[in-house]
Amino acid sequence: MPTCTAPDGTELAYHLRGEGEPLLVLPGGPMRASAYLGDLGGLTAHRRLVLLDLRGTGDSAVPRDPATYRCDRLVGDVEALRVHLGLERVDVLAHSAGGNLAMLHAARHPERVRRLALIAATPWALGLPVTVQDRLAAARRRAGEPWFAEAYPAFEALWSGREADDPLSYAPFFYGRWDETARAHMAADETQTNDEAAGLYGSAGAYDPPATRAALASLTAPVLVYAGELDGGPSPELAGRVAALLPTARRVVQPGGGHFPWLDDPEWFTRYVAKFLAAPVEPPA
Repeated sequence: MPTCTAPDGTELAYHLRGEGEPLLVLPGGPMRASAYLGDLGGLTAHRRLVLLDLRGTGDSAVPRDPATYRCDRLVGDVEALRVHLGLERVDVLAHSAGGNLAMLHAARHPERVRRLALIAATPWALGLPVTVQDRLAAARRRAGEPWFAEAYPAFEALWSGREADDPLSYAPFFYGRWDETARAHMAADETQTNDEAAGLYGSAGAYDPPATRAALASLTAPVLVYAGELDGGPSPELAGRVAALLPTARRVVQPGGGHFPWLDDPEWFTRYVAKFLAAPVEPPA
């Protein structure tokens, strides 16, 4: 298992899957080990995935200072891995909460990002929170699903600050298809997430939305803002607002996709993401 060293000396593990040009992959959760990403629906047939285990997750070491779990403090870890890989510029793919880390990295080091793919990214770093109304509206659109009657009260309780009788009963709303693959994927979450780190990831001071928006407004790297049709966090509408803030961005909405779109339709996902990653990019001026 390869490792690199963060600026504060924390050992960071990363996992290599597939062949081809490197693609640096940042997991969400927040602070979930990269194992949940798998091969991203077969994207390994097109690119060599470099899946970073953020500090304190997966095979990476626990830092001496828990304050370094904060999202803005993790930017140095991403940059350390880029340097370790010997890449002048890097293609980055980030999922869910990891999209905030990717955006902060691009804002701080725009000259080091060649392409940026934001997959179901929750755009807290831009000052665009996913609201309870967004999530519940998306959930209600699935009233025809056989599991809806049992799952919706727990889902509503989750986002309304009440305790659900069966917390895992709301899990189907995160997937476009609630099948055995989705069940196994959700079951693994409990052992893959560092709860302490997750609580600190977006803590006070992590984000400065005006500064991040200003920095990304001049980003020249192409950006893909990818959303699942059935996802409520972010909804396709919120993903559109993110794309509108980034001059080089385009939004793609996967039909029938949830928060983990590579599980719902791997072929659709890999076709569009691989096409984006293969498109020519102008060299830096």
